[in-house]
Amino acid sequence: MWYPTIKSMEGLVIIERDEPLILALIFGTIVLIIISIISFKKRKLQFVLNRLSIISNFVLLGVFVYRSLSLSGETLVSEKGIGVLFPVISIVFLVLANKAILRDEDLVKSVDRLR
Repeated sequence: MWYPTIKSMEGLVIIERDEPLILALIFGTIVLIIISIISFKKRKLQFVLNRLSIISNFVLLGVFVYRSLSLSGETLVSEKGIGVLFPVISIVFLVLANKAILRDEDLVKSVDRLR
């Protein structure tokens, strides 16, 4: 996985790699994005799916931030992993995709007015 197992100084596992909540959020977001990519002819559906993906990425980011801030003291693995940045990067790209979808939708509407 791309995020580490974080243990405390006593050896207690604080965040595991196979947590069902995190895995469900990750795979749910991936499925939404794949469906959004496949439905490129239905721009309104694609826009809604991207919004849902943004929301699920914010929830995933919130879980990562909550878990990393709730750590007490120093852990054996000081770094939290690069996985915390993936939802942020995904949110940025989804917002850019939604802007492009809206621009495309406006272009199609303007062409329909000319007919």
